[in-house]
Amino acid sequence: MDKIIKVGLALLLIGCLADMHYGYYQFVRFAGMAGFLMLAYSSNDNNKKSEIVIYIGLALLFQPFIKVALGRHLWNIVDVIIAVGLLISLANDFKKKDL
Repeated sequence: MDKIIKVGLALLLIGCLADMHYGYYQFVRFAGMAGFLMLAYSSNDNNKKSEIVIYIGLALLFQPFIKVALGRHLWNIVDVIIAVGLLISLANDFKKKDL
Protein backbone atom coordinates (compact mmCIF):
# COMPACT_ATOMS: atom_id res chain seq x y z
CA MET A 1 0.00 0.00 0.00
CA ASP A 2 2.90 2.36 0.74
CA LYS A 3 4.09 2.07 -2.84
CA ILE A 4 0.73 3.16 -4.22
CA ILE A 5 0.57 6.11 -1.83
CA LYS A 6 4.10 7.25 -2.71
CA VAL A 7 3.51 7.04 -6.46
CA GLY A 8 0.12 8.75 -6.16
CA LEU A 9 1.49 11.59 -4.06
CA ALA A 10 4.46 12.04 -6.39
CA LEU A 11 2.13 12.28 -9.40
CA LEU A 12 -0.14 14.76 -7.62
CA LEU A 13 2.84 16.92 -6.63
CA ILE A 14 4.25 16.89 -10.17
CA GLY A 15 0.77 17.87 -11.38
CA CYS A 16 1.06 21.02 -9.28
CA LEU A 17 3.66 22.31 -11.75
CA ALA A 18 0.92 22.80 -14.34
CA ASP A 19 -1.44 25.75 -14.23
CA MET A 20 -4.38 24.03 -12.54
CA HIS A 21 -7.65 25.25 -11.06
CA TYR A 22 -7.34 26.24 -7.38
CA GLY A 23 -9.52 23.26 -6.40
CA TYR A 24 -6.74 20.92 -7.57
CA TYR A 25 -4.28 22.49 -5.14
CA GLN A 26 -6.81 22.18 -2.32
CA PHE A 27 -7.27 18.51 -3.19
CA VAL A 28 -3.49 18.03 -3.16
CA ARG A 29 -3.34 19.56 0.32
CA PHE A 30 -5.99 17.15 1.67
CA ALA A 31 -4.57 14.14 -0.18
CA GLY A 32 -1.03 15.08 0.86
CA MET A 33 -1.97 15.36 4.51
CA ALA A 34 -3.87 12.06 4.45
CA GLY A 35 -1.20 10.24 2.44
CA PHE A 36 1.69 11.42 4.59
CA LEU A 37 -0.19 10.52 7.78
CA MET A 38 -0.83 7.03 6.39
CA LEU A 39 2.86 6.71 5.54
CA ALA A 40 3.77 7.86 9.05
CA TYR A 41 1.44 5.23 10.53
CA SER A 42 2.97 2.55 8.33
CA SER A 43 6.48 3.67 9.32
CA ASN A 44 5.45 3.43 12.96
CA ASP A 45 4.34 -0.17 12.38
CA ASN A 46 7.75 -0.89 10.82
CA ASN A 47 9.57 0.93 13.66
CA LYS A 48 11.21 3.50 11.36
CA LYS A 49 11.47 6.50 13.69
CA SER A 50 13.16 8.95 11.29
CA GLU A 51 10.56 8.34 8.59
CA ILE A 52 7.75 8.96 11.10
CA VAL A 53 9.14 12.42 11.85
CA ILE A 54 9.60 13.24 8.15
CA TYR A 55 6.10 12.13 7.16
CA ILE A 56 4.44 13.95 10.07
CA GLY A 57 6.38 17.10 9.15
CA LEU A 58 5.20 16.79 5.55
CA ALA A 59 1.62 16.19 6.70
CA LEU A 60 1.83 19.42 8.72
CA LEU A 61 3.27 21.28 5.72
CA PHE A 62 0.44 20.14 3.46
CA GLN A 63 -2.41 20.36 5.99
CA PRO A 64 -5.23 22.47 4.54
CA PHE A 65 -6.45 24.18 7.71
CA ILE A 66 -3.67 26.73 8.31
CA LYS A 67 -2.12 27.51 4.95
CA VAL A 68 1.63 27.88 4.63
CA ALA A 69 2.17 30.79 2.25
CA LEU A 70 5.38 30.10 0.33
CA GLY A 71 4.44 31.58 -3.03
CA ARG A 72 3.89 29.63 -6.23
CA HIS A 73 7.55 29.47 -7.28
CA LEU A 74 8.76 28.16 -3.91
CA TRP A 75 5.85 25.70 -3.67
CA ASN A 76 6.83 24.31 -7.09
CA ILE A 77 10.37 23.73 -5.85
CA VAL A 78 9.08 22.06 -2.67
CA ASP A 79 6.68 19.89 -4.68
CA VAL A 80 9.44 18.67 -7.00
CA ILE A 81 11.86 17.96 -4.13
CA ILE A 82 9.23 15.98 -2.22
CA ALA A 83 8.10 14.08 -5.35
CA VAL A 84 11.70 13.12 -6.15
CA GLY A 85 12.24 12.14 -2.51
CA LEU A 86 9.18 9.89 -2.59
CA LEU A 87 10.36 8.21 -5.79
CA ILE A 88 13.87 7.71 -4.37
CA SER A 89 12.32 6.22 -1.24
CA LEU A 90 10.28 3.90 -3.45
CA ALA A 91 13.41 2.83 -5.35
CA ASN A 92 15.21 2.17 -2.06
CA ASP A 93 12.31 0.01 -0.91
CA PHE A 94 12.64 -2.09 -4.09
CA LYS A 95 16.41 -2.41 -3.59
CA LYS A 96 16.00 -3.57 0.00
CA LYS A 97 13.38 -6.09 -1.08
CA ASP A 98 15.73 -7.56 -3.72
CA LEU A 99 18.59 -8.03 -1.26
